[in-house]
Amino acid sequence: MPITPPNGRSAETAAPPAPSGSADPIMLELVDEDGTTIGTAEKLSAHLPPGRLHRAFSVFLFDEAGRLLLQRRALGKYHSPGVWSNTCCGHPYPGEPPFVAAARRTGEELGIAPVLLREAGTVRYNHPDPASGLVEQEYNHLFAGLVRAAPRPDPLEIGETAFVTPDQLARLRADHPFSAWFPTVLDAARPAIRELTGAAAGW
Repeated sequence: MPITPPNGRSAETAAPPAPSGSADPIMLELVDEDGTTIGTAEKLSAHLPPGRLHRAFSVFLFDEAGRLLLQRRALGKYHSPGVWSNTCCGHPYPGEPPFVAAARRTGEELGIAPVLLREAGTVRYNHPDPASGLVEQEYNHLFAGLVRAAPRPDPLEIGETAFVTPDQLARLRADHPFSAWFPTVLDAARPAIRELTGAAAGW
């Protein structure tokens, strides 16, 4: 079933063209504290200390049992390699609606399309990554949804996936490293997650 973003355009037609070649720099949208676009910056430069505030998105997808789909970031990632995190996260291209970027990137990384995807708020944070020395200064658009298909992750992006209950997530967090931003985005998205999954899921 097609995913319809809040502006009514289909995800297939709303996104601008992706960068035309691998040699082209990946550009991000710089924003002010209200989330208004104020310019662009190359991706890596935006993450160099102290970081430049830019637009991002985070996705939380659940199966029909109310379990959250997690990913462990591939070891080859330049930022936060090998750590667990939420279903998908990334940055819209300049001019790309965050909803469209979230749907696009979920397909690229996990090989799946949500059967439902809805807005779950925004959150602004500043999270340094001790391992890489990079800084996440982000105005993050949150999305929560449902998925029925099994993930088919891109091994260049994802090392492992897992569907977890709240109790399983707590045990995993006790034993394994997670991305610096994960607690912040999860807490910010909880009201929408609880509405989506129902009280019985325990989120």
